[in-house]
Amino acid sequence: MKIFYSLIILSILYNVNEVQAEKVYFSSRDGLRITAEYYKIHADTVPLIILFHQAGWSRGEYLEIAPRLNQLGFNCLAVDLRSGKTVNNVDNETFLEAKKKMKETNYLAAETDIISSLEYALNIAGGKVILWGSSYSASLALRVAAQYQEDISAVIAFSPGEYFRSFGKPTDFISTSVSNLEIATFITCAKREKENCEIIYNSIPSKNKTIFIPDSPGNHGSSALWNIQYDSKEYWKAVESFLESIK
Repeated sequence: MKIFYSLIILSILYNVNEVQAEKVYFSSRDGLRITAEYYKIHADTVPLIILFHQAGWSRGEYLEIAPRLNQLGFNCLAVDLRSGKTVNNVDNETFLEAKKKMKETNYLAAETDIISSLEYALNIAGGKVILWGSSYSASLALRVAAQYQEDISAVIAFSPGEYFRSFGKPTDFISTSVSNLEIATFITCAKREKENCEIIYNSIPSKNKTIFIPDSPGNHGSSALWNIQYDSKEYWKAVESFLESIK
């Protein structure tokens, strides 16, 4: 299924962790302005990873992760979804805009932002596009990947789960959504989340899928990769191995 590409509205250059990031704005399908940071140090033809944050957070979740992914040979787009707030002193500007426009800011409402981010990424990238989600956005990234497999080469999900029951969705909402997912898939989580993640993982028919459960207790979401986490090296080793396999 091909999708309609979005247009950039504005871009501003500034430094984040010594990597030059371009602050970009583009429109979601319902007209909401989305804020993101474009970590581009390579040619357009290298793979582009779209990074989505966990609940209550912002694109700030990827301040130290995106530059490392740059070093591994990827460009990155870290996106503020409308469901979130602040992390690492980075406010979620899409959330603030959504509140101003009196739009819904729950988990499900953010799905349109993920699809719109994919549209935008396909407009600026000349190579492969990879979706990467954290917590609730990991679940939505898997769901969107299953819908738009023609446009995506892989999906990475940190701590996906069935987080949508309070929004009227069935307990197997995500597991059912990924029942046709055939592209390369990487799933990881904290050890305590293993059972829930394995249910989703086992629902994916892809022949190229990987699940990583750490020997340590681990951590929730993409923050498992932060240097402050004593076991982050375990996660990075697994992620790097997967990324190398799909380059």
